[in-house]
Amino acid sequence: MPNSLKLSTSAFIFSMVVAVWGPPPISPAAAQSVPTRLGDLTLENGYPSRQTADRLYDEMDFQRATQAYLWALPAVGFKALYDAQTKTLGASNGDIMFYRDLADKAGMLTPNITTLYAFSFWDLARQGPMIVEVPEGLTAGGVLDIWQQPITDMGQTGPDKGAGGKYLILPPGSPDMDAPGYTVFRAPSNQIWFGTRGLDPDKAVAEATLRKFNIYGWNQRDRPAPTKFLEVGGRAWQSAQPDTLEYWKLLNELYANEPVAPRDRVMFGMLRSLGIAPGTPFNPDARQARILTDAAKLGELMARTIAYDKRYAGATVYPSKRWEYAVLFDLDQEAPDKTRVQFDERSSWFYEAIGMSVGMQGRIVGFGQVYLETSRDRDGNWLDGGKTYRLRVDPNPPVRQFWSITLYDNVTRGPLVTPQGAADLSSRNPDLVKNADGSVDVYFGPERPANAANWIRTMPGQGWFPYFRFYAATEAYFDKSWQLNDIELVK
Repeated sequence: MPNSLKLSTSAFIFSMVVAVWGPPPISPAAAQSVPTRLGDLTLENGYPSRQTADRLYDEMDFQRATQAYLWALPAVGFKALYDAQTKTLGASNGDIMFYRDLADKAGMLTPNITTLYAFSFWDLARQGPMIVEVPEGLTAGGVLDIWQQPITDMGQTGPDKGAGGKYLILPPGSPDMDAPGYTVFRAPSNQIWFGTRGLDPDKAVAEATLRKFNIYGWNQRDRPAPTKFLEVGGRAWQSAQPDTLEYWKLLNELYANEPVAPRDRVMFGMLRSLGIAPGTPFNPDARQARILTDAAKLGELMARTIAYDKRYAGATVYPSKRWEYAVLFDLDQEAPDKTRVQFDERSSWFYEAIGMSVGMQGRIVGFGQVYLETSRDRDGNWLDGGKTYRLRVDPNPPVRQFWSITLYDNVTRGPLVTPQGAADLSSRNPDLVKNADGSVDVYFGPERPANAANWIRTMPGQGWFPYFRFYAATEAYFDKSWQLNDIELVK
């Protein structure tokens, strides 16, 4: 039989079978219940039921928003500080605000109390390229973008190396400029933040140096107006990232006129279903608002956990001790091999701090700052404001400038505010008392222990954590031949 006849015969027989008996049996997918961590989810003939689809979309958006909370911490921290300085404290872009003491810095994330701070903001899209005239002297700071990535250091750890100079900051996407006499950098965002601190041990000299900074626009370079210097004056303000719907409002406002970096586009894609999109108003419906509010609450708790109970590699400074590096990420917030964003590492820092620079990374011998932190005593227990502790700082701490220890509220991340009116001690403190061998005992607790010369008050029922800062750390810090002791519970 020819092959063609065989095929036609086979086809005929198959068609007759189908006509009589129907197609080969397929197991019908009736209503099916699928157990998941969300509970039992119902499918109808393999499709999600209406209830299941709604549940999964809510969960999808919630999961996206909790991770977006962690992702956006540095950007929202920038925006919260900007709003505090402009809306609460009344500074205009280009004005320099001085933050002097505990009262001025009470609303700030983990500030040092020892040095004078000076902050300013600028909008390159509205105001054009920015010029910063940096004076000669002991200062450390720089200019950052909206993700708190340093555009450049200025002062001791900047290109001028403390000798002073003129810096020109260009907007993103603008043409290159021929600017002899200026050190030129390009910002990846339109809004930028200038911040610096006066490091001279003489407070009058430190302030006089900071008052020589000048900020103005490129179009004003021939006749720049004098920079305005403003004072906080002890007024109440707050820059901690909120754990409410306000968090997302700040993020959306920040991106009203900002380019989106490639690495952030995936996250903005995820947030679009929640009503957050660059350049569009933020008007969430009831469902979106509910999910975003819940996600902010949980996201904040996740950030708190990442900060105080670190699980990423390399956080511990000394083997068998409790001190951890507060800063453990690169300036661009990406791993050296460029395979990932340092997500948890930057979340930990920006949950409890503001700003970043070359000098703040603690990697330069004899310059910049080192930040060590801990949330636990030597025995591994959380630090408790109702208990009394001692820290012994051994003789000859490895610093060219000074060291300090500052206590912070573990919820607000601001300086610990108590009736004592002090949250820190430093080697520059004229009242600091040393032991006979040159070591220093610092006590922490709700009441001053007997014979405790150096004491910082804590409050019962209130958790706290310290930053120990080395200013201009020397080789003995880096090779660990000098090590910071753990905080010990006084039995």
